[in-house]
Amino acid sequence: MNMQRVVAFLVLALCAGALTAQDAAAPVIAEGVVPDQATKTQILEKLREVYGSERVVDRVQVESIPTPPNWGRYVAGMIGPGLQRVSAGKLEVNGQAVRISGEVVNEAQRQQVASELSLASNSTYTVTNSLGTGGSGQGLLDATLGDRIIEFESGSARLTDLGRYILDEMAEKLQEIGDARVQIVGHTDDVGQRQANLALSQARAEAVRSYLVEQGIPRANLSVLGKGPDEPIADNATDDGRARNRRIQFRVL
Repeated sequence: MNMQRVVAFLVLALCAGALTAQDAAAPVIAEGVVPDQATKTQILEKLREVYGSERVVDRVQVESIPTPPNWGRYVAGMIGPGLQRVSAGKLEVNGQAVRISGEVVNEAQRQQVASELSLASNSTYTVTNSLGTGGSGQGLLDATLGDRIIEFESGSARLTDLGRYILDEMAEKLQEIGDARVQIVGHTDDVGQRQANLALSQARAEAVRSYLVEQGIPRANLSVLGKGPDEPIADNATDDGRARNRRIQFRVL
């Protein structure tokens, strides 16, 4: 009677692909069967390095089962920052069969994620690319910006060092979503005259666009709009509220 050979396998639920603000805090669940504790430790350490210790849920079991040569090393190598592009996804490694599913923003990311998985193993591994495209570019930008404020020097359109640092991260994400058109919207608090605040918000939005263009984002993909104090998100009666209202917003059109 033919018996099906049992081999090591691992399934990673990649709910934490950073395409939405909710995903950014969701757990990554690791489950399956690996041949020894050392392999389990190697895989979990790589997951915690990429996603953070608090987000990794360990459901991996250890059993004495056969594995292809260097299986644990190859699997750990597949767990890299590129997987963070995947939303609501799953990475399955069953012996030397690899399958990646979920959503990414565009076709370029779809091909890149699968290519990185192939490069992390060898020619005896087969990678099935079941990724879909059309993930939320808006969600990716929102998750990257988070609750942070792009800062300017007081009363001016000159970016602070922290403001430039955040925009460097935003530039990377804008590159990832390809040719999407994005509107940069400037907002202020309600201190001072409305017309002056409208002009300041417009100038700050234009300063952000100029900086992003310097980082390689096509100018044609970026439009600007100054809203002044007209769309507050907090109470202008407090210092904290006014600080939150002085912000830059990114809208995928």
